[in-house]
Amino acid sequence: MPPGMVLLDFIRYHQHLMGTKIGCNEGDCGACTILIGEQTTRGMQYRSFTSCLTPLGNAHGKHIVTIEGINTEEGGSPFPASSKEGGSPSPLSPIQQAMCDESATQCGFCTPGFMVSLAGFCLSNAPATPQNAIAAVDGNICRCTGYKSIERAAARVAGLLQNRQEEDPIGFATNNNLLPAWFAGIGKRLELLRLSLNGNGLQPGEATPPQIVGGGTDLYVQKHDAMHDAAIRFVLGDPAMKGISQQNNRCIIGPSATVSDLKESPLLQQYFPQLNRHISLVSSTPIRNMATIAGNFINGSPIGDFTIFFLALDAMLVLSDGAHTRELPLRQLYKGYKTLDKKPGEFIEQIWFSLPGPGSRFNFEKVSKRTNLDIASVNTAMHIVTDGNTIREARLSAGGVGPIPLFLEKTSAFLKGKTLEEDNISGANAIAQTEISPISDARGSEAYKRLLLSQLIKAHFITLFPALEFKKIA
Repeated sequence: MPPGMVLLDFIRYHQHLMGTKIGCNEGDCGACTILIGEQTTRGMQYRSFTSCLTPLGNAHGKHIVTIEGINTEEGGSPFPASSKEGGSPSPLSPIQQAMCDESATQCGFCTPGFMVSLAGFCLSNAPATPQNAIAAVDGNICRCTGYKSIERAAARVAGLLQNRQEEDPIGFATNNNLLPAWFAGIGKRLELLRLSLNGNGLQPGEATPPQIVGGGTDLYVQKHDAMHDAAIRFVLGDPAMKGISQQNNRCIIGPSATVSDLKESPLLQQYFPQLNRHISLVSSTPIRNMATIAGNFINGSPIGDFTIFFLALDAMLVLSDGAHTRELPLRQLYKGYKTLDKKPGEFIEQIWFSLPGPGSRFNFEKVSKRTNLDIASVNTAMHIVTDGNTIREARLSAGGVGPIPLFLEKTSAFLKGKTLEEDNISGANAIAQTEISPISDARGSEAYKRLLLSQLIKAHFITLFPALEFKKIA
């Protein structure tokens, strides 16, 4: 099979597993959700993916779980056959039974995706709360049932995990018949498979493919057909290109680190206490599990959320062509719309930025038509260092207000050395308006985007300095 084929097509047309549905083909609806399990330094890890955007090459050496794979062999739900009637134990799995008992399915088209996402929750280390169970299905859309019944079903599934405590999630799920018993042996089977496979999935003697692909979450939306037979090197699962670590005062990020990797990083959680809130504004759980940080940068979208995030941190890129490397500030990567300061054959080998020091504060803001899980109309980030009431350093970035992700150089320079006063913030806002050139499009008019950026810059200061009384800017 071509490694550029999407996993959804392989599952349905070659494996003939029809429970995984074809929906939007853009990673939005969740009808095609599957789980991908892989061996990590912490043991087996399962994450939800949208198979419509997952190239077959990214399944190399991993455990792929469709809706057909989460049914327990003998059913054995702890729920009765019906919440209204007594009777013998149901042949349905506990996840299926929860959806059934709460009337959480109507036409049933989206239901497999919801159940697979809930199975992923059962296999995760997330605390067993209704809130986390609901968050696990944030990439799934239902068009007919209504979400309250699905939320109740998710809460019932969370209830099944209450006694898990510190037990291994896979062991608990299999021992309690929440998922098939054979999940417990997958880790050893993958290890044997790894030893028998060529690392990149290439045939012996085959040349290294020219195009590097990470998660492909936007690439496969834009170029689905072209990627099917393309020569590709897949790096999403390459351990050498992942990882988040600290070296002295630097945070070092592998180019294949995903948004979920950022969220789960103890290092980033330590330095960015609001990271979970910021990430909640970005895409959905399956897309966060797939989307790589380097891919976000190289995609060059003017509204790339993490491009804007890292522009404010003055991130540096280490670019390599395999023989030579060079460092380039992220703010210098963008020369025009989708035009990069990157030579043919170069790829991002490493990302790094200086960790925030004393007096540092960081904030990310975003406005979109939906509060969460949507493409930004305007997004912006600010990293500011203060000494008392004086701004020692400020870095502001903004997206959706120009043809490239913008580092607001003049605005940042204006704030340096200024005091935290309303007039200075208003002055910075006035300068920011001269640095942007938004256009009217489906996400808002030019005037609307200018107003949004102005308000979001004010929001940075109100959020980061709540003790100060900003009356005029509120």
